[in-house]
Amino acid sequence: MRELPPGKIKRVHPYQWLWEPLEADAAFVLRPMFGCRAAYLAGKIVLCFAAQEEPWRGVLVCTDQARQAALIAEFPALAPHPILPKWLYLPESAAGFERTAARLVALARQRDPRIGVVPKPKRRKHPRGL
Repeated sequence: MRELPPGKIKRVHPYQWLWEPLEADAAFVLRPMFGCRAAYLAGKIVLCFAAQEEPWRGVLVCTDQARQAALIAEFPALAPHPILPKWLYLPESAAGFERTAARLVALARQRDPRIGVVPKPKRRKHPRGL
């Protein structure tokens, strides 16, 4: 763990409490993604925690469109994200946000097949002139 310089305060992500239960999983990785924190389990991106302005304030559930209806039926506060509709979105402003978000994290931890997608491999950048 890297030490902070004296007098420097580490800023805590407001949704850190949500991904903390996943940290005990050996297959857990947390990465930055377009200003958010993306949680991966066993190579699949499962959840994205966004703490910016709407519509980037809440939890994005990484799923394919074929499984969205089943998740929405169980969690009516979910809806396709207005900018990234391939994923579902639970806005912080939703009634019962904490309870629903914690339940989604628990499902991801249990490897619910409705949650998680394998990310597309990054394209290699070719040097100029080749």
